[in-house]
Amino acid sequence: MRLYSRIVRPRTFGVRALVLDPTGRIALVRHHYIEGWYLPGGGVDRRESADAAIRRELAEEVGLIDVTLAGLLGVYHNRSEAKDDHVVVYRCEVRDPAILRAADPREIAEAGWFTVDARPATTSPATRRRIDEHLAGRHGMGTW
Repeated sequence: MRLYSRIVRPRTFGVRALVLDPTGRIALVRHHYIEGWYLPGGGVDRRESADAAIRRELAEEVGLIDVTLAGLLGVYHNRSEAKDDHVVVYRCEVRDPAILRAADPREIAEAGWFTVDARPATTSPATRRRIDEHLAGRHGMGTW
C-alpha cells in the first residue's frame, strides 16, 4: 500500500474527533495495526459529509452515538509517508462516558478516557498537538 501511495499519491479526506466527557477527559483509541494512541476517526466515504463521517466513525470505533458536535478544532494537511491527506478535527462532547468502548475489535485494540495530564506516553505527536491546541483555546490549521 505504501508503494502504491508513493507512485499514485492519492488524496484522501479524513475526520478525527477530540471527544470530551463532562469532566474534561479526552477519548483516545489504540489500533491493532499501528503503535500509539490517537483521536478516534477515519476516512470520509464518497457522497458523505464530514459531520456524517465523524458520527459514523465514533459509532463504529468506540460505540458513541449520542455525541454533540461542539465545533471545529481545525483543518490540517498531512503529507507524511507520501500521503496527501486533509483531516478535519471536530470538538465533540458526550454526556455518558461509560458508553466508550472498543466497538470494532478488528480495528480498535483499546479505547479509554484520559485526563490531559495523564495521557499515555505513546500518544502520537499529532494527537498531542491537537490536544495542546484545544487546551490553549486555539483553532488549528496547517500541517498535521
